[in-house]
Amino acid sequence: MNAEQVVQKILADAQAEADGINAAADQRCAEIDAKLQKDLEAYAGETQTLAAEAARDKIARTLAGTRMEIRKEMLAVKRTLLDNVLATAAKRVAELPDEAYQKLISGLMVKAAETGDEEVVIGPRENRITDKLVKDVNRLLGPGYRGNLRLARDRADISGGFILRRGKVQINASIEVLIDQAREQLEMELTNDLFGE
Repeated sequence: MNAEQVVQKILADAQAEADGINAAADQRCAEIDAKLQKDLEAYAGETQTLAAEAARDKIARTLAGTRMEIRKEMLAVKRTLLDNVLATAAKRVAELPDEAYQKLISGLMVKAAETGDEEVVIGPRENRITDKLVKDVNRLLGPGYRGNLRLARDRADISGGFILRRGKVQINASIEVLIDQAREQLEMELTNDLFGE
């Protein structure tokens, strides 16, 4: 082999080796590109999943907030209605005919009397709770009681109903207190509507 053939042989071997290196590099690049493409697809899938979850969470939070706002508005409307109903109820009790009012008061006194010897304190403008009504209640209290309720000489700052007083113990059955008790109970139910489910 002459020098030119040796050079040609070296060049051919070098070219073959270079082609092999290029082929291996191309194959390695293709593998890296395929892995990168696979990773990008996985990342895109994860991104879509995370975006969908975030969107669902945001929608859920927005719906929960909207529901709470609607409940608050409903509660405000219900409270306004409750105020109107209770004001109407107090007015109707005050406007009851004497006989119906006295029957209501008699029933309340019978339920409220603990010993039967309490004083019945009434409001300054009360004229339907009389000595006769108190005597009738004493008869209704029956044998387990002393039947000794009596009208007090002093008056209380109430618009209707009465207060039973025995010493320092008082049972307030004024219309205001009865309406307030009804309000508390109904407001608890309204609050349960707001927060319960």
